[in-house]
Amino acid sequence: MTSPFDADLRGGLMVCGTTSDAGKSQVVTGLCRLLARKGIRVAPFKAQNMANNSFVTPSGHEIGRAQGVQALAAGAVPEVAMNPVLLKPTGERTSQVVVMGRPAGHLTATEYHEFKPQLLEQVLAALADLRSRFDVVVIEGAGSPAEINLLSHDIVNLRIAHEANVHAIVVGDIDRGGVFAALHGTVDLLPARYRRLVGGFVINKLRGDPALLLDGTEQLEARCGVPTLGVVPWLRDIALDAEDSLGLDGLRPRPATAAEAGSDRLDVAVVRFPRLSNFTDLDALSIEPGVSVRYVESGAALGQPDLVILPGTKATLADLAWLREQDLDRAITDATATPNGPIVLGVCGGYQMLGQVISDPKGVESTNREPVGGLGLLDVVTTFDLEKTTRQRTGLALDRPITGYEIHHGRVQRGQAQPWIHLATDQTGAEAEGAIDTVDGRVLGTTLHGLFEPDEFRAAFLVEVARRRGKTFVSAGVSFAAARTAQFDRVADALEAHIDLAALVTLITTKPPQEDQP
Repeated sequence: MTSPFDADLRGGLMVCGTTSDAGKSQVVTGLCRLLARKGIRVAPFKAQNMANNSFVTPSGHEIGRAQGVQALAAGAVPEVAMNPVLLKPTGERTSQVVVMGRPAGHLTATEYHEFKPQLLEQVLAALADLRSRFDVVVIEGAGSPAEINLLSHDIVNLRIAHEANVHAIVVGDIDRGGVFAALHGTVDLLPARYRRLVGGFVINKLRGDPALLLDGTEQLEARCGVPTLGVVPWLRDIALDAEDSLGLDGLRPRPATAAEAGSDRLDVAVVRFPRLSNFTDLDALSIEPGVSVRYVESGAALGQPDLVILPGTKATLADLAWLREQDLDRAITDATATPNGPIVLGVCGGYQMLGQVISDPKGVESTNREPVGGLGLLDVVTTFDLEKTTRQRTGLALDRPITGYEIHHGRVQRGQAQPWIHLATDQTGAEAEGAIDTVDGRVLGTTLHGLFEPDEFRAAFLVEVARRRGKTFVSAGVSFAAARTAQFDRVADALEAHIDLAALVTLITTKPPQEDQP
């Protein structure tokens, strides 16, 4: 049997969805992995991403985390062209707008809607650049392509497929119910110039027997002319990097039910800030047998954990005020004062909250220009600056090699607190980073995201957490990189088994029907 991938496969494909969280990102990741396994040079692309989970490229540019991880699945180096526009929500109606990896300002939703047409040229140039260097580019849409109120200013959905002259498929989430109506309604709402681009449907997240769909897919094709390329089953415990905190309620990693022999179970409580960012920092902890990661939103819910983590946030002062409203400040402070209490770790914005004072005199993240007191658990002060630091880092912590990345406007200065991380620099020597309290070393902070991904450091850190609590932690030797690669392969395997690959390749390599001329 001839493989559809035997030919010199070149082209592009857009993946849209009937709704947010229909599985677009998962399908794009799986396609990138599947094509890469067939020896095809493939790259992901998303014109505009809205996410507080971001990724720093080797060149120091900031892109959506989903696109960074999709690039890893594709075996490609993440780069800024893969996500030219990133929106990082800072409030109900405002976002920081990042263009080609650099902050371009804070805009309201109305202001950004008016600004979008100016970004189209840069978006199309980035896509053309990728297509000139890769065999296939898999383009991800956002939300639904049939948002009729947004079509005139679209820079992320079928306007991009139209300009690039590539087919699109639409993914529908059957687990939510109403998938046939959602798929048919999506196509029916599209103007003719975009409807012609849709070459197939994918039904995603099916629990049970596909035979239960009966002739539903045939009826759907008869009604709207679009074939269903496949029905993908529900994949348990898949935790590909999510775009936003909606992912916390869905498919995050589940800790193993049993710890390694001789190891005690460790309880990790993570503060779930309203504007939580880069919560994927915790995924590496979640794969450890015997480690339970839970999210808390009130002081009463904190309990008696072994480790408390204050993660990153896109609005540090606003989330600090929320922390106090929820009585979490008192709960965390009381926990640190308890003999044999938990280790408390702050990451980026969480690190800044643990300090003495936070100042934002230039209004970078807040309208409050006055200094605000932090939790006072670390002798550091933070001042926000207009210039954003975005860079990958390497170094040592607990005498183990580490890797990570910085994404922050805040500049943290240590007082009497001592550093606990030593980063490599371009010059000979090391840069001191982070802070640890000088009393008993139970409170730590760092600007580095991704700190727990290196396996040796993560194991050493958990051993120390356990020791401080009078417990024992024995590493099971799990590899985070291997676990993530295994997830890429699980999604790719599912697509390979359940999608009509010949039809998919045809869509990738051929042009859509010509637009009817008036």
